[in-house]
Amino acid sequence: MTGQRIATRAAVCAAVVALAAAGGTVARADDGIESLPAQQIADRSRDALLGVASLHLRVQGDLGKNRSPMTVDLSLDRNGNCAGAVGLGEGKGTVTIVKRGDTVWAKPDSDFWQNQVPFGGSAFESVLAGRYLKATASDSRLRPVVGACDLDTFRQLVSDNADSTAGTLTKGKVTTVDGTRAVPVTRTLRGQELTAYVDTRGAHYPVRITVRGDGADAAVDFSGFGKPVPSATPPPNDSVDVNAVLGRAPAQS
Repeated sequence: MTGQRIATRAAVCAAVVALAAAGGTVARADDGIESLPAQQIADRSRDALLGVASLHLRVQGDLGKNRSPMTVDLSLDRNGNCAGAVGLGEGKGTVTIVKRGDTVWAKPDSDFWQNQVPFGGSAFESVLAGRYLKATASDSRLRPVVGACDLDTFRQLVSDNADSTAGTLTKGKVTTVDGTRAVPVTRTLRGQELTAYVDTRGAHYPVRITVRGDGADAAVDFSGFGKPVPSATPPPNDSVDVNAVLGRAPAQS
């Protein structure tokens, strides 16, 4: 299974999150967050995102640099559990993903096999007959799927960029995002505008991050903060061991 494209796009989404939420460390004020400077708002939003144990992530749009428009719709947590789907662009295929503990299931659709595995994809699709590929989380052939499922990967990228002061940071007027009152903070950097819409209530999570310019036009929506990842896994009769489809197991790492 050629899952590297999934990993590439998931990493790009994480980088968008990191760039938009990054900021330096400053003292916190006691007044309403919308009255704070842009930098302090960004700091609070970043810290809230770093502290969350689980969330729902939804990405839509074109991330530029000759990348196809994509979708990501995943619930994930810091234990590496996740459930959802990744789409590689209109007509290019979608992979449904479930990971629980040390086991991962992946179900590519027909468009995926036709477009991402042009040689032999139809044979794999026939063998699976609509069922999931099942493997251990350490199996290198599904490693891209496992990487996309790990909330700690996103958190590490945010943390690694926490001291960034690149670009220009500005605050906009309070607005509403899907019914949530939010204050936008925009970082302008290398021809792109990355805007984090920060919830004015509670922990001040970013509820949406957008990236515009330099060929990009995408949105990353966050929800379900702290809610458990759905625990249902595909039943045995709806999954096929990856070795039965792709051959002998590779060396584990």
